[in-house]
Amino acid sequence: MLNSASIQNFGPLPNAELHFASGLNVVIGENGCGKSQLLKLFYSLLKVQADSKELTKVELEKSCADKLIGVFRPETLGRLVKRRQGHDKCQVALNMQNADQNMTISFATRATKTVQLDKLPEVRIKKSPVFLPTRELVTLCPWFLSLYDNYHLEFEESWRDTVSLLGKPAVKGKRESVVAELVRPLEEHIGGKVVVDTATGRFYLQIPGEGKMEMPLVAEGLRKVAMLARLISTGTLLEQGYLFWDEPETNLNPKLIRTIAASIMSLCQQGIQVFIASHSLFLLRELEMLASKPEFKAVKQRYFSLKATEGSVELEQGDSVDDLQTLVLLEEELRQSDRFIGAEN
Repeated sequence: MLNSASIQNFGPLPNAELHFASGLNVVIGENGCGKSQLLKLFYSLLKVQADSKELTKVELEKSCADKLIGVFRPETLGRLVKRRQGHDKCQVALNMQNADQNMTISFATRATKTVQLDKLPEVRIKKSPVFLPTRELVTLCPWFLSLYDNYHLEFEESWRDTVSLLGKPAVKGKRESVVAELVRPLEEHIGGKVVVDTATGRFYLQIPGEGKMEMPLVAEGLRKVAMLARLISTGTLLEQGYLFWDEPETNLNPKLIRTIAASIMSLCQQGIQVFIASHSLFLLRELEMLASKPEFKAVKQRYFSLKATEGSVELEQGDSVDDLQTLVLLEEELRQSDRFIGAEN
């Protein structure tokens, strides 16, 4: 589990120490404040540590640099360092529940493809993270993997990671009942089961009484739900320790957002540490209401707000939404309500 992280001079993010919950972690804020960068940063470093065959300084330094470049797609690694007078170096420290897994990296503005490992983990992370972008990825299967691996493409490497997970076979054995319970409400809303043609690797929506529908013909919002359903049905999200999801609410109507919120809380209940970046007050409130229910009382929560100020970004964090004084989403939606009431009058 990721307990906390310290960030200094990374992109638009404020210099701060962030403290995380073992269950649900929600990052909210305006565009350009660094919500997505925050998730990508932690995903990249946890992915490297989980996938490394040997925890040597040389291997981890190269792997961290390659992953950050692959996920963020800068021209050089140094482009990720915040441009501030008197500061030409950034540092990121991950503090894990197991202190032997702690890791700290740093690199300067002049860095091209190298990072410095300031703190070397002694024990690798056993469970790898999953990253879900704002768009669905099921329609990229299976052609995207070979294309990405054989050509230079300007796609984020996190897409490649997730597409490879979508192609795994469905889970069998003692976990089947858990998987079936988690995926059932998702399948109810998309109107069928997500299946894969083993010969072609293409995904379909198996609709009862109607047969298979090619996934590109399914509405995009439903394809996002299908992506989550597939990762659950393969057991991937039960095997992984972390889920990073950038704006789950994109292209979803309120009914589907409620379904996704319930699935997120259920995954937390299974011991997965979830990190979400969101613009949606609807999703935020839905998660809050679910967290108050008896079945989710044990799920620990943490909320973060990023707000642009003159020349910088401010961070607030707390165990509830009420701890965030600069909640821009709430302020804007309340203002819209006031305008709407005024227009009616």
